[in-house]
Amino acid sequence: MNIDYPFAFDRRGRVAETPRDDHVRDMIEQLLFTGPGERVNRPDFGSGLQQLVFAPNSMELAAALQFTMQASLQRWLGDVISVNALSVDVRDATLDVALSYTILATGEVRNDTLSRSVS
Repeated sequence: MNIDYPFAFDRRGRVAETPRDDHVRDMIEQLLFTGPGERVNRPDFGSGLQQLVFAPNSMELAAALQFTMQASLQRWLGDVISVNALSVDVRDATLDVALSYTILATGEVRNDTLSRSVS
């Protein structure tokens, strides 16, 4: 069973489920938009991506952030996906993450854009 994110109940009153590919995307979204220290008993879980909004924009910051995000994806989801490409764009208070990855169980290549408004 793959639990849907965000957590919800379906029309039968049971925990909402989602297909495997959508569940993988949900796991990536949770990892990227969770800040280190937010999870109880997992203080190193997350990527710190949302802190980018409050930092001055520079090529060095973008390179460091890309490196830490790839490291987080490899550490926490390395047995589920293989990252092909990753880029981050900041516009005002919105973060856009363009991610190309391969789902290891199926070999399917997916290209997703994850967005989060930080305000």
